[in-house]
Amino acid sequence: MAMISSLPPVQNFIGGQFKRNGQSQLDVFSPLDGQIISSLPLSSAEEVNDAVQAASQIFPEWSSQTLKERVQIFFKYRTLLEKHADELTDLVHVENGKTKDEARAEVLKSIELCEFAVSMPQIIANEVQEVSRGVECRIERKPLGVVASITPFNFPNMVPHWSMPNALVLGNCMVLKPSELVPLSAMRIAELLKEAGLPDGVFNVVNGGREVVEAICDHPGIKSVAFVGSTRVAKIVYKRATSTLKRCLALGGAKNHLLVLPDAHPEMTANNVVASMSGCAGQRCMAAAVMVGVDAVQHIIDRMIDEAKAVVPGKNLGSVISKEAKERIERYITEAEQAGAKVLVDGRNTTIPGKEGGYYVGPTIVDYVTRDMAIAKEEVFGPVISIIRAKNLDEAIDIENSSHYGNAAAVFTQSGGLAKQVIERASSGMVGVNIGVPVPREPFSFGGWNESRFGVGDITGRSSIEFWTQSKKTTTKWNPEDKTNWMS
Repeated sequence: MAMISSLPPVQNFIGGQFKRNGQSQLDVFSPLDGQIISSLPLSSAEEVNDAVQAASQIFPEWSSQTLKERVQIFFKYRTLLEKHADELTDLVHVENGKTKDEARAEVLKSIELCEFAVSMPQIIANEVQEVSRGVECRIERKPLGVVASITPFNFPNMVPHWSMPNALVLGNCMVLKPSELVPLSAMRIAELLKEAGLPDGVFNVVNGGREVVEAICDHPGIKSVAFVGSTRVAKIVYKRATSTLKRCLALGGAKNHLLVLPDAHPEMTANNVVASMSGCAGQRCMAAAVMVGVDAVQHIIDRMIDEAKAVVPGKNLGSVISKEAKERIERYITEAEQAGAKVLVDGRNTTIPGKEGGYYVGPTIVDYVTRDMAIAKEEVFGPVISIIRAKNLDEAIDIENSSHYGNAAAVFTQSGGLAKQVIERASSGMVGVNIGVPVPREPFSFGGWNESRFGVGDITGRSSIEFWTQSKKTTTKWNPEDKTNWMS
């Protein structure tokens, strides 16, 4: 891995070539120490159009290959991800600020996502049935054409792999717009795809800000858009993309509730809750945001305090993404404290010796939060958990159900019957039992409910096949001697 100061300037990747062009530039900072590590071009609708044209030109050739032929390239690409795992890990660590262990886990998840993509020939079998004597019906999955993916800062390697491998293996060509805060991983992904033998133009990267997102939503040559980011922007993207008659799946934010019952295993629960709220510095849409303590759970909260004190910024806790994020997170904590909440573990004003310019918030536990506080309702996106006290399970479920979001919920208990109540009644797309981060593994798909998702289906796993393809139905009859009836 190159030194931070020598990382290359970010370029667009269009038609198999890196292109800088003459756009205005935006500095890229490492949240580890606040230093500039690169710069990226603020592209326009013109660059988006160039990428769409490159993708459109290669689409007939790429989509005409068999599924098994396309998969061979991703076998090679998966091997390259494994070969360069250390380098990719370092790149995520530097541009995103998460710990190296978390960055490596992200790269390993990308490899797993590729493994699902290369299994497509075993998953997708065309449906054929003789529906009447001599009459056969057949259903095939066909690619849409040129598609787009807009990805966030919190998983610069993994989230592009939520959409890219499946979409391309299924025969589409793609324009990727990575977050302008973490554009370096996307450049390396493009290089490795080219090395694996992906034809020029099948995968393109256009960097920039709002103008690029709007151009993707508006471009008539783009057939579908996948978006991952905040709920506020997800709504805008979904409305704008669908207004131009595109398919769109836009994943938004979250406010995940962990319901802790008195019979929960104390050590396992405390460890899971703290790990869920502090992993990736809380900057993941599956992080624990609210712990709903049901009745007598003080003994578990006491253990959580000890667990949180073992989470050390700069060692096993990474930075948050920006100075603005740090200020926003600390403001939520201060406002809750002023409103009557009690800060049990305080991560405000954290600095790391030698990295005083970095953006760090220590693990924070805020108790006696009430449902009306902003910290209880809004997405904080930092290593902070709010504790709301509930008298019984019905009240706890009502608190969870009152959230506008619906990504994840979890319950900690040793009672199967109580767990079943939460599973059935939680208003969330993903539910965990004694698991703080209930992310499904492939082939099970990722996707929330309510204002955590706009559109139909999920972004990964089997559910994604429907989003990236359309069905072609063929009915054939070759035997004139067979009598015709109402079915034929």
